[in-house]
Amino acid sequence: MRKWNEKRLVETFLELVRIDSETRSEQAIQAFLKEQFTALGLTVAEDQTMEETGFGANNLICTLEGATDITPFFFSSHMDTVTPGKGIKPIIKDDIIYSDETTILGADDKAGLAIMLELIRTLQENHVKHGTIEFIITVGEESGLVGAKAFDVTPMVANLGFVLDTGGPVGSITIGSPTQYRIKALIQGISAHAGLEPEKGLSAVQIAAEAIRQMQLGRIDKETTANIGLISGGTATNVVMERLEVVAEARSLSKEACVAQVQHMKETFERVAKEMGGKAIVITEKKYDGYRFDESTEVVQMAAKAISTIGRTPSYEMSGGGSDANIFNGKGKQTTNLAIGYEKIHTVKEYLPIKELLKGLEMAYALVVGMANK
Repeated sequence: MRKWNEKRLVETFLELVRIDSETRSEQAIQAFLKEQFTALGLTVAEDQTMEETGFGANNLICTLEGATDITPFFFSSHMDTVTPGKGIKPIIKDDIIYSDETTILGADDKAGLAIMLELIRTLQENHVKHGTIEFIITVGEESGLVGAKAFDVTPMVANLGFVLDTGGPVGSITIGSPTQYRIKALIQGISAHAGLEPEKGLSAVQIAAEAIRQMQLGRIDKETTANIGLISGGTATNVVMERLEVVAEARSLSKEACVAQVQHMKETFERVAKEMGGKAIVITEKKYDGYRFDESTEVVQMAAKAISTIGRTPSYEMSGGGSDANIFNGKGKQTTNLAIGYEKIHTVKEYLPIKELLKGLEMAYALVVGMANK
């Protein structure tokens, strides 16, 4: 049986989470990762997307060269975290890693990064035959998948990939993820003094409220959701609100249903505003495309075999959220997202069982061996 260096894996994870890397401040973690991957003998390159993204670092592509008779593939994780992620102090209790609850833990997605680094060490130390493996590490994932969107896949040799960035016990394979749109409505009313002549005004907030009342929102069906997220406007309490901005989203596992929901929201804002004597300018933007696989899809089959190899039962999940896998699929790289054990992400209660971190490593190793034995 393969002997895993659990101690080193955990130490790598702890070192990673102690490096501050909130979204837009990825400089320190990127420098550390470049140093680590280079020391392991990989070819490390960074793109030049900082100017485009405005984030703290470029994306990295780290290449572990391998046998040319084995199909290449890639792993991906992101280097940024959500807030509060400064000064993380990891604590181990009962073989589970927590933060001190003043910050997040950052297992999302430094668990993925730790697995990558320990995988390379394990392959090298055991002289395991493998094909070329690319490690794509992105910035700004937590802020709308910004790094992956800017990443140019042209230099990549791999067409199949696995994002190590889903919570829950190791064994879950994401086979579906939604298309998401952003909807911004600029509502125009008529200003007037709210105390002296309010009847001469037309409140933008009343227009928006009526439009929202008439919309289908929340859970539309089993695959589709919509939400009003932000509302801003007004200048003073004694002025009838002339302008208002509403920012919303719609997402669905069905691209057609998502487009239909967006159109419904857009038309409702415009119609209600016109009926009430105002105006609505609605701007829609697709944030990312969804993807949908089944158990016969190649990356799903590979993941399921690897999971079975390590003694877990694969589960096939439809996600309500997006990840870098959405972007890679949209760019022609067949990619699924795999669970690596962390729980309660984006909260100060986030935690990571060490046994799940180790199982994540075992799964990644099984993927490499499985590809070599195809």
